[in-house]
Order: sequence, then C-alpha cells, then structure tokens
Amino acid sequence: MGKHLCRRKILLPRVLLVTSEALPLAKTGGLADAVSGLARALRVASVDATILMPAYPSALDAAIELEMVAELPGLVGGDATVWAGWAADAEIPVLLLRNDALYMRPGNPYVDPDGREFPDNAIRFAALAQAAQRISMGATPIRVPHIVHAHDWHAALTPLYLHAAGVKRPKTVLTIHNLAFQGNFPLSLADELGIPPAYRGSDGVEFWGQLNFMKAGLRYADRLTTVSATYAREILTPDFGNGLEGVLCQRTHELKAIPNGIDAEIWDPSIDPFLPEHFSALDMRGKVRNKLEMQRAFGLPTDPEAPVLAMGSRLTAQKMADVAVEIFPRLLAAHPRLQVAVLGCGERSVEEKLRALAEQHPRNLGVHIGYDERRGHLLHAGADMLLHGSRFEPFGLTPLYSMLYGTVPIASRVGGLADSITGLSSEPGAEVGAATGILFDGQTPDDMLRAVEHALSIFAQPHKWTALQKNGMTTHFGWEAPAAQYLDLYRSLAPVAPVGAPMVARRSGVIAPQAAPDVRKRA
Repeated sequence: MGKHLCRRKILLPRVLLVTSEALPLAKTGGLADAVSGLARALRVASVDATILMPAYPSALDAAIELEMVAELPGLVGGDATVWAGWAADAEIPVLLLRNDALYMRPGNPYVDPDGREFPDNAIRFAALAQAAQRISMGATPIRVPHIVHAHDWHAALTPLYLHAAGVKRPKTVLTIHNLAFQGNFPLSLADELGIPPAYRGSDGVEFWGQLNFMKAGLRYADRLTTVSATYAREILTPDFGNGLEGVLCQRTHELKAIPNGIDAEIWDPSIDPFLPEHFSALDMRGKVRNKLEMQRAFGLPTDPEAPVLAMGSRLTAQKMADVAVEIFPRLLAAHPRLQVAVLGCGERSVEEKLRALAEQHPRNLGVHIGYDERRGHLLHAGADMLLHGSRFEPFGLTPLYSMLYGTVPIASRVGGLADSITGLSSEPGAEVGAATGILFDGQTPDDMLRAVEHALSIFAQPHKWTALQKNGMTTHFGWEAPAAQYLDLYRSLAPVAPVGAPMVARRSGVIAPQAAPDVRKRA
C-alpha cells in the first residue's frame, strides 16, 4: 500500500477495530452504530482507527475505493483475501475479509433469511479473528496496529490467537456490548479452529463442556471494557453475568466502563436527511410534520393530536417485547385515540402476535417487521414517546436517539438506561426538574403498563411534556468524551507510538461508490 498517495495527515496510534458489523456496511443492532461512531471519533482525535470485518455482500456494496491488499491462505474455512477501502458515507477506513463461501450469503451476518443461525458461525468468526491475528503480527503487507480492539463474541477469539502468538504482539482490548450473546460451540471444534491445547481447559475457552468465544476474550484480552457503569457492576453478579461472572470477578482491575456515544452527524433532527422537515429544541414546530409522515409510514391515520407510542428494537425477550404485546390491547382499550408504531424483528412468536394485533387494531397499531433507516429516523422524529423495556441493557442507544428527537423514553431502570435517562418521579404533582424520561422497575405487564400510563398522564400536561422533551434534546451524548477515554486506555497499553503510515491510505484515483459491486464481481 505504500505506492498509494495519502490525502490525510498521518494519524497515530494505529488501532484495528475487529467487529462483525459497522455502519454503513452491515447492521443488525446497536453494535454497528457503536463501532462506526467510535471509529469516526477516534479519527477526529488523530487516531488511525481502521475497521476489520467480513466482506458481506452489503459491505462490498457500501465500501468505496476497494482493492485487494493481502492474501490469507490456510485460514479456518478456507483461503481468504483482504480488501481495503473506505466506508461510503464516512471517512472511516475498512479492511474487508473476503471468503465468499463464508460470507457471501443471503440473510444478515448471523442468520439465514428464515432466521436460523448459520451452522458454521464458529468457523466464520474464527476466520475473522485469525485474519486479525495475522494482520497484527505482520504476516501481510498491511501495517500492523499498535492496539487490536475486539468487539463482542464474534471477535473475541482475537485476543486468544494473539496471546498464543507470543509476547511480541500488539496489546488487545475486548469490549463487551452484550454478555448474553457468547458464541457457544462444540469443544470438538477446537482443532479445526486452531485453538492450542493449552487454551482448551476450564481456565481457557471451555465453558460447561463447550467452547465459549466470549470467555476466550475475557481470559486473554489485556484490557476489558463494557458500555455503561451500571452494567459493569451488574455483570459481576449471577443475575447478569450469564455464567461468566466468576471470570469477570477475577479481572475487575482490568475492566473499565466506557459509555457509548451518539454520532451527531447521523442523529440530529436539525440536519437529518431522512426527515421531511427539520426541527430543534429551539424550534420544535417541524416535529408535527414528522409525526404525520411517520403515521403514514406505519399505515396509521394522520392525527397530530393523537398520542403516539413507538417501539423500535429487537423483538426479543431481552427487550421485553413479550411483555409489550400483552399490554398493547389493554392500552388501546383504555385510550381509544392512542396510536402505537412498532419497528423491528426478532422472535417469530412475538412478530406473529404483533401482526395479529395490527389486524385487530388497524387504526391504532402499525407494525413494520424488519428495519430500514428511513423508518427508524421517522419513528424517533414523529413519535411522542418511546417504549424501551429491557430485562437487561448494557447501554441502550435507541432511547438516546429518541431523546435527541424530542420523543420521551419510557424505559427499564437497568444497565445503561439507568445511567443515561434521568427518570421523572411518579409522585403526584412532581416537577419535571432535570428529568429526561420515565424509568420503571420490574418485568411484569403491570409494571410496564403503569409506566406508560404515567407517561400518558404527563403528555396531557403540555408544559410538563415540553419540559421533558427539551431536557432530553439538550442532553449531550457525543462520542468526544468516550473516545478520549479509549485513547487514554490505548496509551496506557502502548504508550509509545512510532511515526508511520496509516493502515489504509487513500488512492490517487477514486472509484465511484457504484463501482464497488463490480469490484466484487471481478475478483
């Protein structure tokens, strides 16, 4: 890559962010937002942050200036290549691991179009970790990073592979975005995945007779982070540790809580390109038009005065979607003018119940199974309140988006939600003060129903409701402070960063974004 011209100043240190998804290349949830937001913020802080992820069809379509920069023969799952380029809508360099047999599939990064997990996910993500290890140890023409930062279980074998490679290696960080998802596979795969025998025992990757990717990262990363202070405390307990609390308790001194941020270039109602009309805390008149457009997008009657309750999340037990479907009929019976808009996908039983409810209440309940950015942004901009129940929540980006768009969150008092939302007291006559939303305890339908009823009672008091909205809209959730904390962490691990070229340099000739699919086809 030295032959390429770099149009940017030299950025140091070099950090390789290893992930299964990142915007705009692939997204199933908040992980994609968090990784790309961190990468962009680090680069603003003069860190040479580069994303390494699989070359899914969506990633190849969305990346620009792609060129093959390395061959990786003999990876688990077969020979692979690495393609360097840039995220199409951001100044973020990316390295895409290409093995068409592993990654060129319909569905999302983890499941097929019918929602079934790919049976070879262990191989697919072990290959990603092996690629990170080879790049980081100088086995390719790509410049080696000073820090390798793995994200969640999909990348969590990376610290193990680097640990096994010896002492002359980059330092490693593992961020726990959601400890509930761990990557458990048959221990018999250890040989195929290239895990040395010394790492296969109970003090290594073994977990109740299985091979646990997340445990590998927790054991062998030099430092661990998670995405909120409350969640960092919760995962040390049996209630939230998902069986790994013992491993984490052994590493409390290496565990640090660094919250996520929000990418202000993407989530800002005053400039959001997905909105029909912009608005801000100083002038909220545009929110009415967004409400009408959102109602149309979800097949609901246009009514600017109707209270609109939104739910945009994975439709899973974690997100208490099973509880939400229990309370919706009760809410609609008690509040005939209430409208509910749901956006997301997840457990088939929940999806089917929501579809059935939408058929029963076509004028009050609009459901869109799946996700697209336009509807996602409209949901936050047009709704009055956002329901975000959660049995556990490492961080919780969606309520923060809603606050910035003047949509009041109704959320569980757990994890990052408890850290980022200031709950309004449920005492009669309580003043809004610094409150930005409504928090509730418990996991029963009655617990959730009481919280929504409280929100509706405040909605009927315009002066209080407007105060709640403006408190949320003026709260700062940028990436600057989290990026600074990560930079301090990186510097503590690799204090000396020698001057050198970036991992991915700009090319002298720019390939148009629409040419990226052709690159894929020619390779």
